[in-house]
Amino acid sequence: MITKEEYEMALRIVKLYEEQVEIESDFQSENRELAAIYVGRGLDLTLARQVADKLMAHNALEAHARDELGISEITTAKPLQAASASACSFAAGAALPLVVTALAPTAHLIVFVIASALVALALLGSLAAKAGGAKILPSVFRITFWSVLAMGVTAGVGALFGTGA
Repeated sequence: MITKEEYEMALRIVKLYEEQVEIESDFQSENRELAAIYVGRGLDLTLARQVADKLMAHNALEAHARDELGISEITTAKPLQAASASACSFAAGAALPLVVTALAPTAHLIVFVIASALVALALLGSLAAKAGGAKILPSVFRITFWSVLAMGVTAGVGALFGTGA
């Protein structure tokens, strides 16, 4: 069994190898193909040919990988970066309930933790919706609805096994 990242890396290697073979076997056709990509992006034909000529002279495979296949450093998976971002997000998300637990009155602790978590989720949901270009209100509703449901199920399971508050 291979991971998704390993599969994607193998697929990129195969595509790059095929592209290198095409460049070596028919350089002019690959040059025209690259120029056509640039025309499709809005350059006039003369400038597109100049750009294709320069990029292919510099590094033909890199130009085709980026502009024809969409393979670049930006699109390559970075599992360590993703894991680090996830760990930081988890730690930041865990900080709010800890702070609320330290500051809230003991008699109303559960209410304060739930309310603060829902407010934080609603705020983060609205930021995510805005960043992604989605409608804010439906996104906030969806996040808070499913969060309340998850909290309720968790509390129910806790009560079922005798660990409820």
